[in-house]
Amino acid sequence: MDLKALHKKHVLTPWVAQGPLDPPVVVRGEGVWLWDQEGRRYLDLSSGLVAVNLGHGHPRLVQAIAEQAATLAYAAPSLFHDKRALLAEALSRLAPWPEGARVFFTPSGTEANEDAIKFVRHLTGRFKVLSAYRSFHGATHASATLTGENRRWPAEPGVPGVVHFFAPYPYRSPFYTEDPKEEVRRALEHLERVLLHEDPKRVAAIFLEPVVGSNGVIVYPEGYLEGVRALCDRHGILLVFDEVMTGFGRVGAAFAAERFGVVPDMITFAKGVTSAYVPLGGVLVREGLARAFDETPLPTGHTYAGHPLAVAAGLAALRAYQEEGLFERARRMEPFFREALSALLAHPWVGEVRGMGAFFGVELVRDRESKEPLSPWHAPFSPPMQALLKALLAEGVYLLAKHNLLVVAPPLTIREEEFREGVERLGRALRRVEAEVVS
Repeated sequence: MDLKALHKKHVLTPWVAQGPLDPPVVVRGEGVWLWDQEGRRYLDLSSGLVAVNLGHGHPRLVQAIAEQAATLAYAAPSLFHDKRALLAEALSRLAPWPEGARVFFTPSGTEANEDAIKFVRHLTGRFKVLSAYRSFHGATHASATLTGENRRWPAEPGVPGVVHFFAPYPYRSPFYTEDPKEEVRRALEHLERVLLHEDPKRVAAIFLEPVVGSNGVIVYPEGYLEGVRALCDRHGILLVFDEVMTGFGRVGAAFAAERFGVVPDMITFAKGVTSAYVPLGGVLVREGLARAFDETPLPTGHTYAGHPLAVAAGLAALRAYQEEGLFERARRMEPFFREALSALLAHPWVGEVRGMGAFFGVELVRDRESKEPLSPWHAPFSPPMQALLKALLAEGVYLLAKHNLLVVAPPLTIREEEFREGVERLGRALRRVEAEVVS
């Protein structure tokens, strides 16, 4: 059976034109490796879509899912369920609020952001929400509108009440400065100006990825998140951190809120909560806000909210993270990841390497002086970028790419020698494609 032809004939693949597609057919995963139907091995250097934080085939999760399937495969969300309760309690302990938190479970990250919009509007009585232009919050209607980049365009005109603003991006400053402190000052001044034009008394919340994900892997300069928190406090606006990518050890802590010491009012999560073994997302709501729903009906719901297989996998994943010390390991490994990736700066196409924890971006440019992207923003991959992705697969490396960015976010379980091997293969692919372009 030609599985590749079958897949291409019957499956629609997200975000890309279907005609040119020719990826491998992956049939097995173990640790940081994937195997295709022909037995070729690929290093998963992006944890799938920055999601498989525990690597593939972790025995604790496999066992938990199997046991739950044999015990109770589904329970309506209107019923209480043992694993739901235990996972929610564990997440509340991880949350950054001394008062604790409650969890609304969703099937995915995009639905978590959809529901967080409903929550902030319900709790504040205000309608407008703000988010950054360089952001991705999901592909369903409201979260697509919340998204700042070109993946929101198919959803337009979108839901009303969403306003975008520019946030810091030191490598390509929208505020025309190379000084990080000045970048922060100008960015906060810009955000406050946007708020004043929108009337802060009409703004329910500001949504932010505390580290920008697929739109750059941008770590905001020191002081920016603190400044946004202060603006929210001044105007009675709720702050929501979208931690769908940054949660569960990715940046060297349970949540980026903990790593940065900036406390939001809600956290949306998904991906790493189950290491992507079963779809699960949710909204963590600090207790002071959540208790408002004790007397008022919760304004949302899903058939698969807190699905038993998903919460069982989430509970097993949390235990694995904590017992194997993986939140702390990502932070300890950060200098090694940075040092290994910095070797790529010897290549003329590598404009910058940036990130934290086990979450790094490699930005590719045609020219370092002009910073012209190797692949245009808001356009399909350029021929050199297409050739690079093909060369990476030939080298046995899977990497998530967005325009001119490579997202290097391996499973938290990766060994140093495996990571170095992946970087060496990436370097070889870069040199091979550059040689083809130059010749």
